[in-house]
Amino acid sequence: MHYIPHTEEDVRQMLKTIGVDSIEGLFSEVPRDVRLDRPYDLAAPMSEPEVLGELKRLARQNATNETHTSFLGGGAYNHFSPSVVDHLISRSEFYSAYTPYQPEISQGTLQAIFEYQTLICQLTDMDVSNASMYDGASACAEAVLMSVRVTRRSKVLLASNLHPEYRETVATYCRYLDIELVDVPYLESGRINQKLLSGLLDKNTAALVAGYPNFFGVIEELDALADAAHEVGALLISATSEPVALGKIKSPGELGADIVVGEGQSFGMPVSFGGPGVGCFATRQKTVRSIPGRLVGATTDKDGKPGYVLTLATREQHIRREKATSNICSNQGLCALIANIYLCLMGKTGLRELAEQNLAKAEYAKTAIGAIDGFSIPFTAPTFNEFVVEFQGDAAALLESLEAQGILGGIPLTKYFPEMKNRFLVCVTEQNSKADIDALVEALKGGAA
Repeated sequence: MHYIPHTEEDVRQMLKTIGVDSIEGLFSEVPRDVRLDRPYDLAAPMSEPEVLGELKRLARQNATNETHTSFLGGGAYNHFSPSVVDHLISRSEFYSAYTPYQPEISQGTLQAIFEYQTLICQLTDMDVSNASMYDGASACAEAVLMSVRVTRRSKVLLASNLHPEYRETVATYCRYLDIELVDVPYLESGRINQKLLSGLLDKNTAALVAGYPNFFGVIEELDALADAAHEVGALLISATSEPVALGKIKSPGELGADIVVGEGQSFGMPVSFGGPGVGCFATRQKTVRSIPGRLVGATTDKDGKPGYVLTLATREQHIRREKATSNICSNQGLCALIANIYLCLMGKTGLRELAEQNLAKAEYAKTAIGAIDGFSIPFTAPTFNEFVVEFQGDAAALLESLEAQGILGGIPLTKYFPEMKNRFLVCVTEQNSKADIDALVEALKGGAA
């Protein structure tokens, strides 16, 4: 049975209207050497039980946090999520936690978003947060565009140790805009080279974008970076892909950041092979009208009862596209709700305890791995729950051997930094026991032998 509803007469009339003789004529502009010149290599039709069996067979080939001991990080983190999170988001009123197009009758959704915004402001020590964005990378790119709007400047400095996928997303957003992107090198400590930074900052610089912690897990001296940026009238954008760190280290707002972005996946969302997540975005009150996305506010109705409204919406059907501050016209409503519930459950004390567990376990692993012959820790600055390891050999080959033993030992950095063929990124969270870490150390010893 075909699932295309058009009859032959429908197709004939449509082709006549657009002035093409045949279906093949629609693809005349596509070079023949990139066309598929054979039938699809599909299996024979199967029954539903057979399809389910095949899907399960394929799923068993995946290496997951359930089948392997994982030390992967790099922007997606294996944290425990309390069962109550799944229970609450499975309630029928949250099934369609999408953006409210008739906002004032969606009081429950607006209240949940308002609570999420409040929690992000408390976590980052910023004045205002939007209702969330697609992910940390798109939030970072939107922050760059916002900095250009606010300062009316066209040069943006990107730390070379910022998450590579954040950097790639920023470059994609800015590709056809009159925005100059400049790399800022890092030192052997793993931190931004502030001496070279001072020579790159000038009166045309809109913003400096720095990871906090950065891609290598290193904690930047954000206050010094803020001072340097502010000296020339530029903004500091802090990007955090592992927000659990903010339960232990000083907040970006306290250290002088002007815009704070990040990825909220760590707050109750599974890794899920890289998504979905939720982009966090917070800024100062003075720049609130340039914020992308939407903003929910609290008010009272005519009877004095509390209520919630859509205070700002920068891109909707009722707003002219040329007036919009952002092309993003939605938010990750269900993921933001998950983060909201998770943070409320953890509270200040719980989040701090979680961060301390991550830090302590990572430090134990870093010390143990650094003591193995043939291994070293190249970056000297403090790290949070992930760190770079240098191996006297091919890091990717070593990690493949560990995977065969049921251990996902880290991310080979040559994927992002071709010169780092012998380095890999290790992440340790509260999900990794001391026995897990000791097993990793023994496996690395065996792989180096």
